[in-house]
Amino acid sequence: MLMEFKKFIARGNVLDLAVGVVIGAAFGKITTSLTENVIMPLLGWIFGTIDWSNHFLVLGGIPADYTGDTADFAALKEAGVPVIGYGDLITQVVNFLLIAFALFLLVRSANRVMEEIEEKMVKAENTKEEPSVPTDPQLDVLKEIRDQLKASAKI
Repeated sequence: MLMEFKKFIARGNVLDLAVGVVIGAAFGKITTSLTENVIMPLLGWIFGTIDWSNHFLVLGGIPADYTGDTADFAALKEAGVPVIGYGDLITQVVNFLLIAFALFLLVRSANRVMEEIEEKMVKAENTKEEPSVPTDPQLDVLKEIRDQLKASAKI
């Protein structure tokens, strides 16, 4: 079983997957930063608010002993007040859409490249032409000498 596991690891697929996961995590951080530090502040500026994480609806009553700010989503949530944080949801949806669009562009580009390669392969197969190999003048001379030696050996 250990040998089988080593064989599985050595195949390369696991390494490719690990690289993909690490790159994906880094890409996720970039898009999260883009969403939280560029796009959402721009939307906040357009709509008149800066911090979308503090857009929420209070569903229940605030406890009488609560001394924090009633406009602080995190503090209300920590105090056990039922709240719906739609601002954070909007931020996460925008983040998801950015990642999904970037992946769409990546897959689309890869598919186009693969289609071009397949078209070239089909075209080459249909024409049945031998690929042109550049000739070397010295090689041509050597082939002539070989052919002459073969001809003289037959005589």
